[in-house]
Amino acid sequence: MGDEMDGNTILAEALKLQGVEYVFGIVGIPVIELSMAMQAVGIHYVGCRNEQAACYAAQAMGYLTGKPAVCLVVSGPGLLHVFGGMANAQVNCWPLLVIGGSCPQDHEGIGGFQECNQVELSRPYCKYAARPPHPKLIPTHVEKAIRLATFGRPGVSYLDFPGNMLSMSVVSGDVIVASRVPPPPVAFPDPSQVKEASLILSQSKRPLVIIGKGAAYGRAESALWYLINTCNIPFLPTPMGKGVVSDTDEHCVAPARSAALQKADVIVLFGARLNWILHFGRSPRFNPNVKIIQVDLCAEEFHNSRPSTVAIQGDIRVTCSSITQELSAQGWSVPSSSSWWNLLKTKVESNKTTVGKMIADTRPPLNYYTVFHHIQDIIPKDSIICSEGANTMDIGRAILSNTLPRHRLDAGTFGTMGVGLGFAVASALWCQKYAPQKRVVCVEGDSAFGFSGMELETMYRYKLPVIIIVVNNNGIYGGFDQDTFNAIREGADPTQVTPPTALSVKVHYENMMSLFGKKGFFCQTIPEVQQAVRESLKVVDSPSIINIAINPAADRKPQPFNWLTESKL
Repeated sequence: MGDEMDGNTILAEALKLQGVEYVFGIVGIPVIELSMAMQAVGIHYVGCRNEQAACYAAQAMGYLTGKPAVCLVVSGPGLLHVFGGMANAQVNCWPLLVIGGSCPQDHEGIGGFQECNQVELSRPYCKYAARPPHPKLIPTHVEKAIRLATFGRPGVSYLDFPGNMLSMSVVSGDVIVASRVPPPPVAFPDPSQVKEASLILSQSKRPLVIIGKGAAYGRAESALWYLINTCNIPFLPTPMGKGVVSDTDEHCVAPARSAALQKADVIVLFGARLNWILHFGRSPRFNPNVKIIQVDLCAEEFHNSRPSTVAIQGDIRVTCSSITQELSAQGWSVPSSSSWWNLLKTKVESNKTTVGKMIADTRPPLNYYTVFHHIQDIIPKDSIICSEGANTMDIGRAILSNTLPRHRLDAGTFGTMGVGLGFAVASALWCQKYAPQKRVVCVEGDSAFGFSGMELETMYRYKLPVIIIVVNNNGIYGGFDQDTFNAIREGADPTQVTPPTALSVKVHYENMMSLFGKKGFFCQTIPEVQQAVRESLKVVDSPSIINIAINPAADRKPQPFNWLTESKL
């Protein structure tokens, strides 16, 4: 007989062969030995405090690097806890591999420890879910899981490993070795569709480009910058499309978003979907007669909510370059003196004036706009910003600029709360490897921070200098001041009189830093905020918390429409 290998070693080596670098998780029976085998082959293991946070971290690493990281969990409840994260990755189209331990096969059906029908339960949240039938087939299933997570529309794969399979030994020569998954093939667009789209664009009077996070994932930043600047086309980014072309670029008309969407006669979608984030592409938020040119890797996304005039399946970078070549050959661009640019510039300046008045109001209790403005003034311009919350995330998106792609991670298409600190863990690890001087700023509402606040300990354990900023308005959407909060609870049953959106007043989240013998920052004035940010930027080996108390009634500026398009039913 030849040398033998157990399932743990086979799996660890198969992951290493496929280029997996990071595993995030929480271990227990039956995956403790597996986590050690992963470290033994050189994979980085990051232990989190909650399975959901581990899953959010793993998928963020997949988004930042373009290749899946692993979320490792125990059987039963461990896997069930990550379904929220799996669904988020699947809806966001981010590559992720989840590996779950499960009860030994000979215990199934008789009440095994944490027995759960894990493969079938995972299928709705995955592109691929399987249990290898034998240890010698583990590399085959790992290869397929990685390939399906990255090819086509990226998404989630799940692999299930009973405890007895992980501990089983087989002759190493019997293991079926798989080849390494190559980079996804580049999908080239149909040239006739490129010509048709270019013709429609060249005949438009009010064109608009919308950049989605699919363009960010597709590394299309150079191609899009060249198209927009060569043809002088205004653009709007979706929340995680920010930075693909810099927010500070003169062609960015985000402050005139409503007018741009309503008045455009041709809109080109690059890796963006006509879902709730873009109001389904429907009137009154969009011109009812607008022509939609849709560029996406996934043909199943075409004509969603409303028909597209041209729907081009193809790599966004390649397709964008092809459209630019067609338009350049015609010598077409939007005149800077056109009525379209004049309208948008007027709206941009008008909205900047409105926001400027709110920024200028630095009286306590503070509002969102002035807080974000003074944070923006101090943090490095190339910071990765992770953000979640209601107004915290939405208003922060408008004020906190991104000049580089894949430098904003937020609640995303699924609108998931609890993602922030997991995203920040992954972002900080990415920075450690690829950009050591770059900083990660995690901007949280106080409610959002509560979902995964204990990942602060994870950051401390792994020496991750994340700056956590809690914008504290005492509630979900908003809460009460101290006097009102005390008055409504006086002599009453708190479960009957405390509004469901209210949280406790001025909770000192910054005191969590005392768990590690360090000090956080509590701020109520702009000079305090400025000083706290400057001090936090000096910290290079541990996280920081800046807890900013703002007006519980602070809100966004008046909007021409409700932020969420209402149902017509």
